[in-house]
Amino acid sequence: MSVSRHPVALRLEQQVGGATRLLATVMGLPLIDGIFPALIIAGALTTTAGDPSVTGILQTGLLIFGGSATVAVILAEMDGTRRDQFKAVLGVGAILLPIAAIEAALAPTIESLLTMAVFERFAAVVILAVAAKTASARVGEWLPRPAVIVAAGLVASVNLSAVDVAVTTEPELVGRAVAAAGVGVGFALLVTLLGPWLRAVVDIDRFRFGSAVALGVLPFSIFGYFGDAPIALAVLGVTILLAFDPEGEGIGAGDSTPAVADGGPDEGPNDAATSPESADDDADAADTEDGREGEEDEKKSIPENVSNYITTEKERAPWL
Repeated sequence: MSVSRHPVALRLEQQVGGATRLLATVMGLPLIDGIFPALIIAGALTTTAGDPSVTGILQTGLLIFGGSATVAVILAEMDGTRRDQFKAVLGVGAILLPIAAIEAALAPTIESLLTMAVFERFAAVVILAVAAKTASARVGEWLPRPAVIVAAGLVASVNLSAVDVAVTTEPELVGRAVAAAGVGVGFALLVTLLGPWLRAVVDIDRFRFGSAVALGVLPFSIFGYFGDAPIALAVLGVTILLAFDPEGEGIGAGDSTPAVADGGPDEGPNDAATSPESADDDADAADTEDGREGEEDEKKSIPENVSNYITTEKERAPWL
């Protein structure tokens, strides 16, 4: 990416290109790679008693569909007016919500074919892999794709002795899945609404690393290792606080014009020609040309002047 350098978003940008398509790919990747249906089957949207889990819905929506990659794409890559960005996010949401509903409708049938004690472990591993990919592009190169981990989990946990070809759906589960996807879309809309302000006060790298930590603790929160405490949401909240940096450069500060960024508004390439160093160099060159006494003096003066000019320009214009 041109600004944020988010590992996941950068890899996807090289493949799909375009801010809207990139946003659709980032937010739709959990549906494509099987992460979202794996979480549904593992019980991420329900409590241990089988009731709807508001915490699980929020965690899944914010960390799986929202997350740092979505924030990075909206703040660093999306151009146009706020209305145009809103339309782009709503268009992506119009695709995500029906697909999430379809996958949730098929989840009970898939669950009936699996040994859940085995599959839940793979579901935890795939979330940890995504967290590692988010934190470091170099680590991500050594890890398999989430789809490979999910496929391996399906193969390892399939129970052919309990095959049930009847398609069963749970409307409540479908509603929870749509709600989780809706939380992600709503989060993206909120980032779009606050985009001009967030670009000036958010350190995107801090938010990325914090989101990776929140993803890392999400499996433990889903499978009840911390009870009903929303640990992942707590980590995400701390991440937002730590990423708030009103005195920082903000997102896109490095794209400003070179003269303003490095030399101030009153200095630039044209001013370099009239600077004291350049004036001295021009005077020395004129004196050498008018008063040169021989070939030896000329060979000595010209390299010295060129060397001084280059050194001075490097000090004044490091962006060149």
